[in-house]
Amino acid sequence: MSIQEIDLHHMGDEHAICCYADVEEGWLVDPGPEVTHRTLLAALPEDFRARTILLTHIHFDHAGATGRLLERWPDAEVWVHERGAPHMIDPAKLVASATRIYGDQFATLWGEVVPIPRERVRVLTGIESLPGWQVQYTPGHASHHVSYLHDATGTAFTGDVAGVRILDGPVFPPTPPPDIDIDLWQESVDLVQSWAPSALALTHFGRHTDVDQHLDALREGLTRWSRAARESTDAQYTSLVRSFIEAEVGDPLTRRAYERANPPSTLWAGMNRYWTKKAEREGTA
Repeated sequence: MSIQEIDLHHMGDEHAICCYADVEEGWLVDPGPEVTHRTLLAALPEDFRARTILLTHIHFDHAGATGRLLERWPDAEVWVHERGAPHMIDPAKLVASATRIYGDQFATLWGEVVPIPRERVRVLTGIESLPGWQVQYTPGHASHHVSYLHDATGTAFTGDVAGVRILDGPVFPPTPPPDIDIDLWQESVDLVQSWAPSALALTHFGRHTDVDQHLDALREGLTRWSRAARESTDAQYTSLVRSFIEAEVGDPLTRRAYERANPPSTLWAGMNRYWTKKAEREGTA
C-alpha cells in the first residue's frame, strides 16, 4: 500500500492533523491548513505533482492549504461538495466569519486562505463513482461533508464524520457550529459502515482497522455527548469533555493532541444549535 500518512504538526503538536497522500496515484486527501503547507511539502518527494486534491469538507484544518498548493501544482483538480465549492472559489465570507471567532489568532492558526480558480474545481453531489473512488454525501459534522472510498485498498477517508481518535485514545465526536446534526450524523455512520471498508482514515488522526468497533463507539458517543450537552451549560460541557479525556488518555502529549484536534471549548455551541433547531422543527421550542 502506497498511501502515506503525513503528520502536519499543527502548532507544533503531533497527531492533531493528518493528510493522506499517494505518490504513485498522485492524490491528496485533506491537505490541512495553509499554515502547515510547507510541512506537507517537505514530507512529499520533491518531484511530486498532485493530480487530485480530495476535500472531505472545507473547514480550515482540512482544506485551508488547498489554494496555496494549487499555485505549486497548476494541473491539479480539487474535489469538493457542491455546498462547499463556492466558499473555496471565493472564501471571503468564510474567512470573515471565522475571523470574528478567532480574531487576531486566525492567521496564526490557519494562515492565508487562497481562492481556488473555478475551472480547477470538480463539484460533487455525493453520489459519484469516479475512477478509483466512490463518493458519498455524509452530513452530520458539516452540511457539505463527503467521504471517499478508495477502490484499490478499501480505505474510507472520512474527514470528521467518523470522529476523532488519537493513538489508543477514545473515539470522540467533533461538534463545532454551525452544521451539527446528530440524526444525519448517525445515518452517515451507517452509510460508511455499509461500505464495509478495510480501514477508516481519520484526519484526527490516522488509519484504524477495527472499523465496526470504532463506529459503534462513535454511535454511542454521539448519543451520550449530545445528551450531556443538552443538560449542561457551555462551561460545564467543556469541563466534562476535558475530564473525560484526562481520565481516558494517560499520555500528556496525546491529551494535548485531542485538545488541538478537537478543542473542548468549541463543542457545546454546535450541540446547542442542533438541539435548538431540532426543537424548532418539532414545535417544542
